[in-house]
Amino acid sequence: MTFYRLRLALPIIAACIISACSPTRHLHVLNPASPDELHRLFEYQPHRMVISGHRGTTELGLPENAIASMHAVLQHTPAFFEIDPRLTKDSVVVLLHDATLDRTTDGSGKVADYTWAELQKLRLRDRDGNLTEHRIPTLSEAIRWAKGKTVLNLDRKDVPMDMTAALIREHNAHAWVMVTVHSPEQARFYLDQSPDQMLSAHIRSVEQFEAYRDAGIPFNRMIAYIGPHVKDENQALYRLLHEQGVMCMISAASSYDKLRTVAERAAAYQAIQADGATILESDFPIEVSQALSSTKRSTK
Repeated sequence: MTFYRLRLALPIIAACIISACSPTRHLHVLNPASPDELHRLFEYQPHRMVISGHRGTTELGLPENAIASMHAVLQHTPAFFEIDPRLTKDSVVVLLHDATLDRTTDGSGKVADYTWAELQKLRLRDRDGNLTEHRIPTLSEAIRWAKGKTVLNLDRKDVPMDMTAALIREHNAHAWVMVTVHSPEQARFYLDQSPDQMLSAHIRSVEQFEAYRDAGIPFNRMIAYIGPHVKDENQALYRLLHEQGVMCMISAASSYDKLRTVAERAAAYQAIQADGATILESDFPIEVSQALSSTKRSTK
């Protein structure tokens, strides 16, 4: 990014990252007011890290893919959230990662075999399998809650893309909802539905970068997921994507989040930042914020 572009972007970033305080609430929010502000919020800048809560969070005894869990994260740090839309038997879009209910709820069987009314009777489990008071939310509930607070990244599960695009339009939510895409063809589908649509694109190799470039997918409408590990091959992707103004995301959810101790995980999160990633996705976004804050303190 040139100095001129950075100077223009700074007021947008400041406007989007806000601490909202009251006697009963303290939230660190991301609040882009328009699709253009969302695009600029996620424009690459060196040495700036944005945290993504994978499935919301699994910290503090809270269940994944729950609105209360995302709210709790914002009490500690600004973050956006990757969540998992799935379709019920009666075509309601709900949030649940697995195709089955067994791991994350007190139900069993396939999500697609239950109506929304039936799913409302279930309770969510935390990461240790303990039942909580929380229940499965709909995607519409999450979108309404997120407005003015955060940005949602909708992962690709079993919901048809045209249904996802229609739901975003229904809520006029292009300023705070992005969609995960795994190919240029999926990206083009969403952009044909709305040129304002923000994308979270899987670009894990130079060849995949070239495929998006050759398909004419605009890089100012995306962040790029480059994989779960720090490795030498990342550097080529950083150079290519950063030149296009694209922020690069490493997800620790399937890798470094599995380390045994808080100290081991903190060292891994700091290594991700040092590697050059500017988005860090984790099951433990509060831990990530603390680990990265300690790095800032140690370098002052």
